This record gives sequence, structure tokens and C-alpha cells, in this order.
Amino acid sequence: MIRMAVAGVLGFVLIVIESMIVIKLKGYHGIEFGGIAPFVSVWAMNFFLVFSILTQVTNWYQNREGFENGEEDNIY
Repeated sequence: MIRMAVAGVLGFVLIVIESMIVIKLKGYHGIEFGGIAPFVSVWAMNFFLVFSILTQVTNWYQNREGFENGEEDNIY
């Protein structure tokens, strides 16, 4: 559950970072998303990207702790 909250916030932060990169590269003064629907679509893509990365990092960390404790039969 905490991963979803973190992914939601980081998804929005990614929108800001991506917008700043586009503004700097293109020399714009601002970005128009064209409404709420395109903004939510970009936010959803960023959310799922961050959520999948956090899930993989969490699984890697849990498996790493298991191997350090001698639980080597926990191989998938």
C-alpha cells in the first residue's frame, strides 16, 4: 500500500522533471498538457513506471536478506 502512495507522488515529481527538461531543451516558457485527460495519462504512465521499479527493488531487497540469513532454498 505504501508503494502505491510513493509511486503516486513520485509519478507527479517525474511530470515536473520531464516538463522542466522539455522547457530547457525547446526554449519554452511553459507546457500546456491540453486538458486534464492528457495530464492524467502522463501521470498514470509515470505511476506504473515508478510502481514497477519499486516492486522490483522491494523483491530484490527481500530476496537479498533471505540469502544473507541462510535461506537459500527460497529460489523461484
